[in-house]
Amino acid sequence: MAEQKMSKMALTAMVVGGMVGAGIFSLPRTFANATGPLGAVIAWLIAGTGMYMLARVFQALAERRPDIDAGVYAYAREGFGDYPGFLSAFGYWIGSCIGNVSYWVLIKSTLGAFFPVFGDGNTAVAIAVASIGIWLFHFLILRGVQQAAFINSIVTVAKVIPIMVFIVICFVAFKLDLFRFNFYGGDLTVGLFEQVKATMLVTVFVFIGIEGASVYSRFAKERADVGKATILGFIIVTTLMVLVTLLPYAVLQRADIAGMRQPSMAAVLESVVGPWGAIFVSVGLLVSVLGAYLAWALICAEVMFAAGRSKDMPKAFAKVNKNNVPVVAMWSTSIIIQLIVISTYWSRDAFSLMLNLTSATTLIPYLFVAAYGLMIAKRGDTYDVRPDERKRDLILASLAVAYTLFMIYAGGLKFILLSAILFAPGTVLYFIARREQGKPVFEKTSDWVTFGVILATGIYGVYGLATGTISI
Repeated sequence: MAEQKMSKMALTAMVVGGMVGAGIFSLPRTFANATGPLGAVIAWLIAGTGMYMLARVFQALAERRPDIDAGVYAYAREGFGDYPGFLSAFGYWIGSCIGNVSYWVLIKSTLGAFFPVFGDGNTAVAIAVASIGIWLFHFLILRGVQQAAFINSIVTVAKVIPIMVFIVICFVAFKLDLFRFNFYGGDLTVGLFEQVKATMLVTVFVFIGIEGASVYSRFAKERADVGKATILGFIIVTTLMVLVTLLPYAVLQRADIAGMRQPSMAAVLESVVGPWGAIFVSVGLLVSVLGAYLAWALICAEVMFAAGRSKDMPKAFAKVNKNNVPVVAMWSTSIIIQLIVISTYWSRDAFSLMLNLTSATTLIPYLFVAAYGLMIAKRGDTYDVRPDERKRDLILASLAVAYTLFMIYAGGLKFILLSAILFAPGTVLYFIARREQGKPVFEKTSDWVTFGVILATGIYGVYGLATGTISI
C-alpha cells in the first residue's frame, strides 16, 4: 500500500492540532493561581524564547539529518547511544500517554459543570465514561492513520473558532483599571521570580506538540516542509496562548480567576457574557480535546512503531495491520492510558498532576534533542553544506539546552521522582529489545550508571508515595 504524503498545511495542522489541546482552555486559572500579567508576560517570554530555540533545533535537524525519521527520540540514540535513545523514546511515549489522560480528565471536568456526577473529572462515573472513549478512539485509529490525520485537519479549524471568539469578546470587555490592579499579581505575597517559576511546567505542557511535524516526517511531501510547518505552527499557537492568558486579567480580578473550575476559559467567558459563553467554549473544548487526543494517540503509536522498527524497542512494536497502522504500539498505548485514567481516582487535582507529569517526562527527550543539535554544530557534522549557519545553530542549540535544564529545575524534585517511578520498570522493554538482537543489555559504563540513578530515584519515589511525603 503506497503511503499518502502530507502537505505543508497538513503538517502545520498537525503542529497546531497537537499544541492546541487541553492546555490552552485551562490557562486563565492556571496562570492566575501563580501570577499577574507582569509575571505572565515574563513566563511567556522565557517559554516562548526557549521553545522557539527548540523549534529551530528541530528545524535544523530535519534539514541536516533528513535520514532520521520520528526525530524526537532518534536524535538521542544517534548522539548518545542506544540506552539514552531508548529513554528518550520511552519518556516521550509515556509523557504523551499521560498527556492523553489529562484530556479525558478535562473532558469530564467540563461535563461536570453541567452534570455533577462527573465532578472534577476523576469520579467513578467519569472514569467509566473515559474508558469507553479510549477504546472507541482505539478502534477508529486502527482503521487507518491517514484517515485520522484528515479528521485532525478539520478539528483544528473547529477548535480555533471558540478561542478566537473568546479573544475578541475579552478585547471588547477590556477594563484598563482592572488590568492595572492585577498587573503585579494583585494580592499575591510571593516574589516575582517564584511567581514565574510556578508557571513553568504549564508553559511546557501547552508547547508540547511543537514536534508534531517532526514525528510525521516520513509522511512529508518535502523534507523542508517539516521545519517550515514547525515554525508556522509555533507562531500561530504562541499568539493565541499569550492572548488567552493576559486578557482575562482585564475583565476579572486575579483571585476570582484563580478560584474558577477548569476549563477556566469557559468560566471567564460566562462571567462576561452569561451562560451561553460557558456552553460555547465547552463545546469548542470538547471538539478540541477529542481532536488533540486523536493527534496524540497517533503520535504515541508512531513513536513506538519507529522505535520498534529501529530496534530500540521490542520488534513487536513494528508490526502493522492491513491499514498500515502500528497495531501493537496502538494496543500498548491504549492499555497504558486506561491504567493511568483509573489511577486518577486517587488524585486530589488530577488535571494539574497529569499536566505537570507530562511536562516533566517530555522534557527528557527535548533535552536530548537540544543536546544533539549542540553536538553536531560543535563538531561541524553536516556543515559542509551551508557552513555559514553553524555559528547561528550553535547559539540556538546552546540556548535550547539551557532552557530545558532550567525547566527541569523549575518543575521541582517531586516530578523527577514520579518520572523515575515510570522510567525504572520501563527499562524492561529495553532489556527485551537487546535480548532479541543478542546484544549485552548495557555496553557502556555510563549506561549502567544512568540505570542505577534511575532505579535509586524510582525506589525513593515509591518510598515517598508510600510514606505520604510525596502527595498526588
